[in-house]
Amino acid sequence: MTPPRPPGRRPPGPGRSPRAPRPIERSPGLEEDQEHLLRQAARPPASSLKRLEEEEKELARRTTSVHAGLRLSFMGVVILGLFSAVIFRLWSLQVLNSSQALKSVTSITTRPVTVTPPRGLIEARGGQVVVSDKVEPVVTLNRQVAANDPAVISRLSVALNIPVAQIKADLANQQNSIYQPVPVEVGVPASSVVYLAEHRSLFPGVSVSDVAERQYPYKSLAAQTLGYVGDINSAQLQALQKQGYTAGDVIGQSGIEAEYEKFLRGQPGVRNILVDAAGVPVGTKSVTPAKPGDEVVLNMDLALEKTAQSYLAQELSTLQATGYPGATSGSVVVLDPQNGAVLAMVSLPSYNPQWWVGGISEQHYRYLTSLSASDPLLNRAIQGEYTPGSTFKIATATAALRTGLITPYTYINDPGSFTIPNCTGNCTFIDAESGGCYCNVTKAIAISDDVFFYTMGFDFFVNQRRYGPDPIQKAAAQYGFGRQPGIDLPPGSANTGQVDSPQLRQYLHRLAPKAYPYTYYGPGDALETAFGQGETLVSPIQLAEAYSTFANGGTRYAPRLAAEIISPSGKVVKRIKPKVLGHVPLSPADHAAMLQGFEDEVLTPGGTAYQDFVSLHYPYAQMPIAGKTGTSNVSATNPNLTDSLYVAFGPVSHPTYCIAAVIPRAGYGAGAAAPVVFHIFEWLIHHPLPKLRPSAPQGAG
Repeated sequence: MTPPRPPGRRPPGPGRSPRAPRPIERSPGLEEDQEHLLRQAARPPASSLKRLEEEEKELARRTTSVHAGLRLSFMGVVILGLFSAVIFRLWSLQVLNSSQALKSVTSITTRPVTVTPPRGLIEARGGQVVVSDKVEPVVTLNRQVAANDPAVISRLSVALNIPVAQIKADLANQQNSIYQPVPVEVGVPASSVVYLAEHRSLFPGVSVSDVAERQYPYKSLAAQTLGYVGDINSAQLQALQKQGYTAGDVIGQSGIEAEYEKFLRGQPGVRNILVDAAGVPVGTKSVTPAKPGDEVVLNMDLALEKTAQSYLAQELSTLQATGYPGATSGSVVVLDPQNGAVLAMVSLPSYNPQWWVGGISEQHYRYLTSLSASDPLLNRAIQGEYTPGSTFKIATATAALRTGLITPYTYINDPGSFTIPNCTGNCTFIDAESGGCYCNVTKAIAISDDVFFYTMGFDFFVNQRRYGPDPIQKAAAQYGFGRQPGIDLPPGSANTGQVDSPQLRQYLHRLAPKAYPYTYYGPGDALETAFGQGETLVSPIQLAEAYSTFANGGTRYAPRLAAEIISPSGKVVKRIKPKVLGHVPLSPADHAAMLQGFEDEVLTPGGTAYQDFVSLHYPYAQMPIAGKTGTSNVSATNPNLTDSLYVAFGPVSHPTYCIAAVIPRAGYGAGAAAPVVFHIFEWLIHHPLPKLRPSAPQGAG
């Protein structure tokens, strides 16, 4: 039996036309059975489903792996790009911009450091060096090394026998340059230098070098005149920064050291230091050497200065041993009346300027502060102010003579006291020294007759319409009383003093109402002004200046400490020429009358200095002198508490020296100050002063 042909279309035979297939006839239910069979044929078996699930999971794993690979590939591309950028930048810096980068590094690591020059010398007129520089070993410590190895501080403290705190304070001091080693100790002994050198491994960052320190070989001699040096303070630095001063510089703080600072300092140098990235100095690129300062040559004679100080010190010792315990200080000034040169200037007690070099010690500071009543730092020659007593009569006599109140031939009777007419209260003034006379101005000066000058003071007061309100004050100002002496020292070093007057009383009341409650200035005050009491105050330099002015005929010169400035090579940089401050007009006759009185004060019996002149056997013929004593009461409750003053000049025919001495709380002028002046004049007779060094002009000093 042949199997039925599967349904389909037969291809058309030859000669037959195609026709549509004939519909197949189906029995009922055949269609549903057929669909069921088709659905069964479309559903896979269970084993196939399991396999499909596994394939689906595998496909998911492969898809995830592909995504992760893509992300890693992207990150790799990014990192490769960044690395390439870094490589390019390094290549750019090292190859393309290498010269510019090198230049930048070099400028950053070079630091300029100031090289302090040695200060100039200070010399006396004979060429003796009174202030110099001495090279001392200095131990220094590097800040960075000390910070990295603090133990070196303790070891250095033991080696130098100095406190750890001191070393730490030096390291913390901002005045020390951060690019230079910090000075720890100056002037270390040789044994310490050797020990540090032999144990270098224990002291990293420690080095020993040399530094120039100020030296004062004569210690306390002329200490206040010479002055001292010290570290520059903030106010000074602010004022002098434009002149090249830097923190840590040493600068003159007083006296000649300060006045001539611009010459003594010299010209600083520069050291260009190479510093690494950590700020540690690694070498020196270049050095511009510092130039030493100029020398200052003084008019002061060293031997005369020593002599004056010695005689004053001896007198103070004698006074304290003979009933004047308050005589603990004093001063002496020696001027050349012909030009104002200061030949000697002594102030006691004194101090050693060396104490300030490298910083004053606590011991020396306590010493200075313990003597507050007799302050050694006070230059009494120019800062001490004293009631002048009879030494002021030079101004009163000058005023009376040139206004015509008196003539050289006017005589006044002195009964021993003067009573103010029509006065109530304390109206009688006694004659403290002469005890009465019938005298003219010459004798009144010689015996220091007070009533003669009381009379002139009263006459000026009651005849103001004729003579003006202040003839005595005007004459005093012309002599330099109540004025700046003009000495070549820093501004404010010298006091002006004051001359009593109605204007002064009002000023003092405004200044201190409780201390000066009254402004009244009456006839009694005028009398006191005439003989140098009241509120009048003068300094020793002003006394010497006034009597030098009279001695040379009336020209007032400014006192000059320095004579010239000399460069280190010996060239004259500057000559300090005499400076005229004013004139005192006085006729030859009036001048002669006063001069005779100053001479008789020494030569004639009754003269206030005659007894000391005789007892000391002063060789008058070899050095004729003329002078004036002064005794001033400084306590209203204790009339025996007096200041002693004496001033003299000589030789009389052509004065070369004028000497003023003041000793507070020492009794009468003739008894304390006068002997000191006589001794100095006698020494000058046997020790004429040398001329200035050859570079100085003739006649300077």
